[in-house]
Amino acid sequence: MNPYYTEVAQRASHRCEYCKAPEVVFNFPFEVEHIVPLSRQGSNDEANLALACRSCNLRKGNRISGESSRANAQVRFFHPREDLWSEHFQVIPESGEILGITPIGEVTVEYLAMNSFAQVAARQLWIRLGMFP
Repeated sequence: MNPYYTEVAQRASHRCEYCKAPEVVFNFPFEVEHIVPLSRQGSNDEANLALACRSCNLRKGNRISGESSRANAQVRFFHPREDLWSEHFQVIPESGEILGITPIGEVTVEYLAMNSFAQVAARQLWIRLGMFP
């Protein structure tokens, strides 16, 4: 297990810091990921670490930005240490979808596939169980 896991997971309240999935419903711990990957001169500093579910972490990979069709430019991904989730995302409780309400939110939702069929189906269940957000 990552040596930073306990500290990072507690700070994140055991939720993915990107899609807000609750760690408790999975049968394994979430991953400690580098917001700015080491391959892009990121560090192991606490300010560069986030808790991420496997889905978000795999899809993010070593990227830090993506092409925004709305902004017609490269836009950085949501940064859990610098940004407030509620300023960039909105949950639609009826559908279970997460909407990006800023270019940062839109790019993050798209590239991390936060509204894949499996993600939305799980989120609908978590909402019904009172576990989301």
